[in-house]
Amino acid sequence: MLPSISDLAKRRKSIGLKQKELAKMADVSQSMIAKLEAGKINPSYDNVKKIIDVLEKKENENQITAKEIMQKKVISVKPDSKISNAIVLMKRYGISQMPILENGTAVGSVSDRTILELISDEGNMLDVSDMEISEIMDDSFPLVPEDTSISTLKILLKDNLSILVTNHGKIVGIVSKADMLNARSMMYK
Repeated sequence: MLPSISDLAKRRKSIGLKQKELAKMADVSQSMIAKLEAGKINPSYDNVKKIIDVLEKKENENQITAKEIMQKKVISVKPDSKISNAIVLMKRYGISQMPILENGTAVGSVSDRTILELISDEGNMLDVSDMEISEIMDDSFPLVPEDTSISTLKILLKDNLSILVTNHGKIVGIVSKADMLNARSMMYK
């Protein structure tokens, strides 16, 4: 779905582009940009798409990417690992969730919340800690390429505890909500 045409002038100005510059980059006429922004024409889908693509590219140029904020060391467990192993790793590294990887492929995730819910349901820590992770694992974290913008990461982190970062299909990092907070604080320095 395309963004609203009425926002184009505001977006163009917010990134410091003149109508002439935008027109050249989008391969449309400057007069078309002026008429479009004034609401005097009803442009073709193709022309609006070209303009919006240019605006989005320019807006994302200055954004922080997943590669810049990710943790390069991905602490993980295998599906056949014991829950006690996951607890030890979470405690050692001060993390509250981790991916479950099998041969470098994400197959699920586990969080302290899931483990605590299981302990409260089962009532016995010893019974729970001897179970395999595969018995309690949650869905995998989403995978994104390294050049994913911080605005996209923010959207994904609304519904996910973490995001796995890939380079040519290989997992190379992880971004959590804490990493996002650190990135935001870097922006305000």
